[in-house]
Amino acid sequence: MSHSLNTSLSAREHWARLFSAQRLGSNKLPPTQNSARSAFHKDYDRLVFSHSFRQLNQKTQVHPLTNQLGIHTRLTHSLEVSCIGRSLGMMAAEKLDAKLDNGLPAGVTPADVGVIVQAACLAHDIGNPPFGHAGEYAIRDWFLHPQREAVLQHLNAEERLDIITYEGNAQGFRLLVNNEHHPDAGGMRLTCATLGAFMKYPWLATHSNEVRLDSQYKQIVNAQKFGCFYSEAAQLQQLAKCLHLPRSTQHDGYARHPLAYLLEAADDICYALIDLEDGVHLGMLTYNEVASILYQLIGESPATITLPSHMSVRQSLASLRARAMMRLVNAVTDAFVNHADAMLAGTLTGSLFTHCEAALQNGINDAKQLAREKIFNHPSKVRMELMANQCLHRLLDAFMPLAWMGIAELQNAPTSFEQQRLLSLLQPHLDENQRVLTNNIYHNILNILDFITGMNDHEAYRLAQELQGHWGTMV
Repeated sequence: MSHSLNTSLSAREHWARLFSAQRLGSNKLPPTQNSARSAFHKDYDRLVFSHSFRQLNQKTQVHPLTNQLGIHTRLTHSLEVSCIGRSLGMMAAEKLDAKLDNGLPAGVTPADVGVIVQAACLAHDIGNPPFGHAGEYAIRDWFLHPQREAVLQHLNAEERLDIITYEGNAQGFRLLVNNEHHPDAGGMRLTCATLGAFMKYPWLATHSNEVRLDSQYKQIVNAQKFGCFYSEAAQLQQLAKCLHLPRSTQHDGYARHPLAYLLEAADDICYALIDLEDGVHLGMLTYNEVASILYQLIGESPATITLPSHMSVRQSLASLRARAMMRLVNAVTDAFVNHADAMLAGTLTGSLFTHCEAALQNGINDAKQLAREKIFNHPSKVRMELMANQCLHRLLDAFMPLAWMGIAELQNAPTSFEQQRLLSLLQPHLDENQRVLTNNIYHNILNILDFITGMNDHEAYRLAQELQGHWGTMV
């Protein structure tokens, strides 16, 4: 179903639709906002109390299975991103309120916008597999191995792309709208506004990936990110319809919700700056390397900022980082308001940082480049990622054949003792999510991926070790 921006509506009316408190998956009308605890606050609470959010406590941010205290996990990263996101949302709304004729839509306050972005930021990595991006690469590589080709032949083009370009972002949307159950069906039943802000990539793999027909099978040509598996295409369409998202001008998917740009900026600010601090504490970077970037972002030199002499390295970095964040939040929210019309029309290109002054763009890019050169390629991280790759491959080797065994074979008795016992480990997960293995290989694969990617790093490592016959003290 095609959506385009209704030019007969005012900008204020467009924003009113984007701030919809309608819950995806529910037929109930959204409640009247007459309470200090709005529907958006309830979204935040549902996320905080969810099992998937708790699992982020032992999932990799940058450094897998680190034993050093104070190094970020996905949970602490997500909490920090949500704090920055709340500030971005509130400040952007205050500036938007001053710009719009008659201000923000009726019943919507800057605090509401702040908590929408805060909740979306809290969930932004909720679909990440164990070991972070290394886990995503491990899953893609496993399915791209020639041994899997015979099975992938049974999938259609959309299903195949979902698997061989596996995305934690799409897993997150699947989790929120399907897997984390509200007492009724329909996932967590978050508001459409929060889900819209969560969706950095509101399109399917086939919308953003070019496919060519090989002599034997279809292969990806330049894999791009996407935010929704083919299995949740109907929910994405419902979300876009509720929010009146226009079609993207760059592909067949939908344009982003404007608040998703604030989520992206909050994530960039945190991982560009705080990952560097972790690098200093782990001995991968020096204080001066990181401080020089922070001074660049602040827009001042060391001579103009006096830090107390008794400050530790950690305290000094935190002080400079706070000043850099203040400047970045102000610049990003200015860019948000200045380009609001383009976001409403779905024509904005690049991130909000690309529309900030060059010094800030360069500072963020320098931070990311330093992390790529000295953190992501550090020998200790490379070794851990190789371990993570082998760990996930072992889990996939063990469990994934259950997805394509004959269903009659499964119902009667798996062909080996090992398969019987593996199915017994998988069954509680299937029961909790009201799922069964069927003759649909695609859905079976996704259900098993739900099980594996829902583990934290330590659970995945321990189970992989046990499957290889190793027993003893685990990290």
